[in-house]
Amino acid sequence: MRPLRGSRDHPHVRILLFLTLPLYALDQVTKYLVLRFIDPYQPPEVIVRDFFSLVNVTNSGAAFGTFANNNAFFIALSFVALVTVIFVLLRRGPSDIWRRCALGLLLAGILGNLTDRLVHGHVIDFLFFNLHVRFADPFPAFNVADSCICIAVFCFIIHSFCEERGRAATVTNAISRDESNLRDGR
Repeated sequence: MRPLRGSRDHPHVRILLFLTLPLYALDQVTKYLVLRFIDPYQPPEVIVRDFFSLVNVTNSGAAFGTFANNNAFFIALSFVALVTVIFVLLRRGPSDIWRRCALGLLLAGILGNLTDRLVHGHVIDFLFFNLHVRFADPFPAFNVADSCICIAVFCFIIHSFCEERGRAATVTNAISRDESNLRDGR
């Protein structure tokens, strides 16, 4: 397969180079540091008292530890998601920035957690917040890859609202134009 002419300047390649890869690297470096310096059997490293700590927690399941001990299933699911996101990002290529960024973030998150599952047999979580609100007291530990996935979902939601608003405006303009043509006898 021939590389695209000026492929480094292609918007989808820029997303990979300047968003996905740096976030993936940040995820892996922070997890390496956690494994190296934070003992999972010691109390959390308090950063902001009663609010934020660093921990070394493993997760063999999905979000919030659900579906624990299903690593093989999540590896397969991650591969399917990875191939799908890469295909959408590089093949069809979304035209708007929200969707491109969402796909880039999603790719970073998938790669980060998939790497953990393949290398360690589980995902490493280390960011631990106590939000002092019901059902999130404390909030389950998470990592940079999880954050990328959550922010990607937020970007997809914004994209869908913007796209819906654009469609509504197009329909409204078409109706107004048709009404105007009817009045003018066209």
